[in-house]
Amino acid sequence: MTQNPFDALGGGDGGLDLGALLQQAQQMQDDLQAAQARLADATVEGSVAGGAVKVTVSGTGELTGVTISPTVVDDPEELEQNLEEIGDFIVAAYRDAKAKADELANQTLGPLAGGLPGLPGDGPGAGPGPLGFSGSDS
Repeated sequence: MTQNPFDALGGGDGGLDLGALLQQAQQMQDDLQAAQARLADATVEGSVAGGAVKVTVSGTGELTGVTISPTVVDDPEELEQNLEEIGDFIVAAYRDAKAKADELANQTLGPLAGGLPGLPGDGPGAGPGPLGFSGSDS
C-alpha cells in the first residue's frame, strides 16, 4: 500500500488525471469570465408602441437609456394621461429588453453551465437565470 491517498483514483495508467481536470476547470473559469465580459459590453434594445418608447439594457440587465418619441405627448390637454401611458410604456419596453438580455445571457453563458446539476438554466424551475431572474417573471 502506498502513502498517497490519490493513488487509488488512478493516474498515469489511464485513470483519473487530476492535473488535466484542474486545467479543464481553469479553462472553464476563463471561458466564463470572458463570456461575462462580453455580456457586460453588449447592449439590447426593447421597444413598445411601434418604437414610441425605447429602452437600452446592458447584456447583464442594467437599464442604460430611455428614449421617448415626442408623438407620445402630442396632446397637451391629455398630458396627465399621456404621462401615465409613458410610465407603462417604459415598464413594457424594459421587460422586452430584459427578455432579450436574458436570452443573450442564456446563449452566451448557457454552454458554459451546460447541464451541470443545480446551476441556473438547468430546466424549468431550477432557479434564477443568468441575470438572477427566474424565468417566470419575464
